Amino acid sequence: MKAFTAVVERCPDTGLYVGFVPGFPGAHTQGETLDELNKNLKEVIEMLLEDGMPKLEAEFVGTQTVMVG
Repeated sequence: MKAFTAVVERCPDTGLYVGFVPGFPGAHTQGETLDELNKNLKEVIEMLLEDGMPKLEAEFVGTQTVMVG
């Protein structure tokens, strides 16, 4: 079993959760709830892995808080 880290954002226009795996082309989707988003991401990643493990273009490292002003 392989674990992937997804970045999750909420679209202010639609209210949908949007998720993507950094550096993994095509690994992105959306959902009305976080559970739906997770299910959709799993389906997309499984589909993409049918062609074999991709060469990831980037590796998720983390987040940083930047103080301004």
